[in-house]
Amino acid sequence: MTWLVVGLGNPGDQYAATRHNIGQMVIDELARRHSIKFSSHKSRTEIAAYKLDARTHSIILAKSKSYMNETGGPIKALANFYSVETANIIALHDELDIPFAAIRTKFAGGDNGHNGLKSMTSSFDGPDYYRVRLGIGRPMGQQDPADFVLKAFSKIEQKDLAEFIDRGADVVESLITKGLEATQSAHNS
Repeated sequence: MTWLVVGLGNPGDQYAATRHNIGQMVIDELARRHSIKFSSHKSRTEIAAYKLDARTHSIILAKSKSYMNETGGPIKALANFYSVETANIIALHDELDIPFAAIRTKFAGGDNGHNGLKSMTSSFDGPDYYRVRLGIGRPMGQQDPADFVLKAFSKIEQKDLAEFIDRGADVVESLITKGLEATQSAHNS
């Protein structure tokens, strides 16, 4: 069975360490764990692939080279290229409505104003894909959420960031090997 695991985010070094790119940080951790490198794909994505769980699951990790609000097109093209069903796609994304470092998984649902999810849902003609919701919390005071997501994690958050990313990678692999209910029971915080 082939799974497409997508880290939502923006391309470029100026965005790499921002809250909006936490999904791509988890994708990078999965690639590091399995000692694989990314390569460019004609779908305007960077991809890396590996086998998981006694070679029964083929995993394609993907990062779009387009901006968050244009993610859907490249991911749809990649899914078509590898014949991956929408129900075998996992989108990893930042979530303002969950406290920092909390992780929740779900299948389908609304986009909650997230432009990457809007783009994917539009491109796939529906929301029937998995989401790993990576909590970044809400900004303090009057800070605009759009500015908040494009900033780097605070010094306090950075102390727990590596462990947060590691748990995000664990959640992805649990979702693939154990399913949604077992993953929610074990990892939803």
